Amino acid sequence: MKSISRRTMFTGGLGAAALTLAACGDRTAPTQVGGFAPPPALTPNAGQNVVTQTLTAAGTTVDLGGKTLPTWAYGESLPGPLIRATAGDLLRITLENRLPETSTIHWHGIRLHNAADGVPGMTQDPVEPDTSFTYEFVAPDPGTYFLHSHVGLQLDRGLYAPLIIDDPDEPGDYDAEWIVTLDDWIDGTGQTPDEILAALTSAGPSDGGGMDHGGMPMSDEPADGEAGSMDHGGMPMGEKPWGDAGDVAYPHFLLNGRVPEAPEIFEAKPGQRVRIRLINASADTIFALALGDHDLSVTHSDGFPVEPVTAKALYLGMGERYDVVVTVKDGTFPLVARPVGKTSGGQGLAVLKTGAGDVPAPDVQVPELDGEVLIGSTLEPAETARLEDRAVDTELELAFQGSMRPYQWAINGAPYGQNTPLSIREGQRVRIIATNQTMMSHPLHIHGHTFALPSGLRKDTLMLAPMESFALDFDADNPGRWAAHCHNTYHQEVGMMTGIDYAS
Repeated sequence: MKSISRRTMFTGGLGAAALTLAACGDRTAPTQVGGFAPPPALTPNAGQNVVTQTLTAAGTTVDLGGKTLPTWAYGESLPGPLIRATAGDLLRITLENRLPETSTIHWHGIRLHNAADGVPGMTQDPVEPDTSFTYEFVAPDPGTYFLHSHVGLQLDRGLYAPLIIDDPDEPGDYDAEWIVTLDDWIDGTGQTPDEILAALTSAGPSDGGGMDHGGMPMSDEPADGEAGSMDHGGMPMGEKPWGDAGDVAYPHFLLNGRVPEAPEIFEAKPGQRVRIRLINASADTIFALALGDHDLSVTHSDGFPVEPVTAKALYLGMGERYDVVVTVKDGTFPLVARPVGKTSGGQGLAVLKTGAGDVPAPDVQVPELDGEVLIGSTLEPAETARLEDRAVDTELELAFQGSMRPYQWAINGAPYGQNTPLSIREGQRVRIIATNQTMMSHPLHIHGHTFALPSGLRKDTLMLAPMESFALDFDADNPGRWAAHCHNTYHQEVGMMTGIDYAS
């Protein structure tokens, strides 16, 4: 039986005839343009630091904490090796592809030049097996980022790693740092991500409650309540804002590559201030995260500083990153990442240890997750992170649409390769009205730019709840052809992606 969450998604604002897929349920591969010129070699400026590293993508086995599974990864551990630089450094990272298929690396959230963005068929030719490709770019903005493959479902194997860009001017008002990467995991458990997608796409149209290929009843209702009214500034009304939250029933949820039965233990001293850099590298899972018996001071969103807010817990959508600071107490405390809307597979777990105390049970519950959970889009930016105030030059529409049966996901009425890219010109202040017309949540990620919400909050990845809309502003200051897509990897793979093209 395939591990697929069993429910049918309403198609919001998109009739079946309007979703012009080439074939019902077929995977839509990105258009392969081909023939990309090699990216120009970058020469360091006088005194500029150069960070050089090689990542080898290959088949391997990974130990998740007593569970050893075959997968694809950068090295033999999860996450892959940390890459760390300082804002303004030149990064020179080589991908050695030892996989049986093509691959690339995307530098998620980094405002780099187009040729280094890592999207096959859009910014580069894919890296063929047994060949290499060197990415060179300057990281302009400090913050918490990550890197991952941008080919097929490779992200849902083990091809991801944290990428930290330090701020040379930051005072560093903390005593220790903890990088926390969240993931959902199925590869090597008897199924692969590609087999899961094949099962999703082979399911026929819903018959209003019939049986699917797994022999489990389908529902025509969204799993988590109804969405309310929509505007361009915030969440729809409703107790459960995320609606239907995922497609795949994962057997494991990982925190720093470990299952909760063998959690990572982070040691500190009572009273220390600890900066925790949070990365959701999962393919299909929103997490609600809390540190037992502690408050979280949220300081950054997607790399950019915010006005600090104290929260008991916060949501992380796929591709989102947040930084929090905690003043740690004396004892042993669970850091829990609860998968939203998923009832199997347990949870992500790590342990903060500053004194005596037993390691919590794998299914430990923390009361912080029973109360209000912070939604990142409600944060306010630090003044230094705001875009310059100026008039909008062009306004464009980007609508998420789709259904579960048949498994079709699209932007502006068609899948990638059939939809029309958004067109902008260098120098414009661009406004995109991003609307989720489905009853499922979707994380929108825009490459090569960070955008501002109506509050001024800067982000590159935004969770859109069912029937929610946001106005997103950014400056067209980075020419090229850029991807904009849902960061649910399964939705992206079947077509929930488009281009943002700079007109010549």
